[in-house]
Amino acid sequence: MPGPFHPSHPLRPLRLGFFSRLLDEVSAAERYRLVAAQIAHAEACGFDSAWVAQHHFHEHEGGLPSPFVFLAYVASRTKRIRLGTGIVTLPLENAVRVAEDAIVLDLLSGGRLEVGVGTGGTPESFAAFGLDGNDRSAIFARQLAAVRAAWAGQPLVGGDTLYPAASQLLDRIWQATFSVSGGRRAGEAGDGLMLSRTQPRPEHAPDASLADIQNPIVDAYLAALPPDRAPRIVGSRSVFVAETRKEALRLADIGLRRSAARFAASGQVGLADRAGPDASLEQLIAAYDVHVGSPDDVIAALRADSTLARVTDLVCQVHSVDPPHEAILRSVELTASVVAPALGWTRGEGVSDLQSLALL
Repeated sequence: MPGPFHPSHPLRPLRLGFFSRLLDEVSAAERYRLVAAQIAHAEACGFDSAWVAQHHFHEHEGGLPSPFVFLAYVASRTKRIRLGTGIVTLPLENAVRVAEDAIVLDLLSGGRLEVGVGTGGTPESFAAFGLDGNDRSAIFARQLAAVRAAWAGQPLVGGDTLYPAASQLLDRIWQATFSVSGGRRAGEAGDGLMLSRTQPRPEHAPDASLADIQNPIVDAYLAALPPDRAPRIVGSRSVFVAETRKEALRLADIGLRRSAARFAASGQVGLADRAGPDASLEQLIAAYDVHVGSPDDVIAALRADSTLARVTDLVCQVHSVDPPHEAILRSVELTASVVAPALGWTRGEGVSDLQSLALL
């Protein structure tokens, strides 16, 4: 069992990321503008990467069906920060189009694209695309193999090959998973591993911590990883930092109850059966694996998460607190200036990105 968070872990140096599902309480167009501003702010604060999730149809789960289009917009307004999909729901996509769109975005962004993929999506989403959600794993495997082959320059069905070429992207694939078998699959492929900010507890261990569930996934990933491949492990976490504990908990109380009410109404397995909107704030924070409070509170909470001692990338998101935009910006600042340095992250030399804010 890994020990507590320590900055001298061999997988270091630690990289710091910002993650969004584009859930601000505004119109879709305003969501895109605000999250682009949040990513530019993260860049200005020294964050190494920004990730956006793809969601179809359900506005309260995620606001972005087209991550490559959105990241192209963000790329034109930032200079340095790496841009990732976290994730593309690959079974619902055309593999050749994903391969092509990723290449174009990577070239336009100056080689800053990271490609996270996963099986994702609700059963209803699969139906809308004419697919059966029960087939998601098989479709995912087939689609990912097709993307790899296209990027490797292998002939497509019919004999054509991809243009532009994109062999550089083969080393920037990340696989998201909730399972030990998924961790093993990512390791065998030499891909990066993406761990979720929260995930359903197994029936036999309803009180398990997130680390109890995710450390075995990391074990399987590292054991399967070829010796010549360096580990790449994203640990996504819900992190909301405010100046004071009182202010952080006030906003968390509003946001978590709102999210709990929506999850309860959704009826989705793994969401609807968690703590409901009438639960205590402490129960909601535990149920949704949220690290919230003053900088010192959040540092202590993250240090207690033993999985984070093993990640190469700590990626922070404010979901499911989802505070107002200005509070998100301040949380980004406090994370970069106080929280992450206490966990071993160092801002890159020469990083001064205030110009990116002027582009918005």
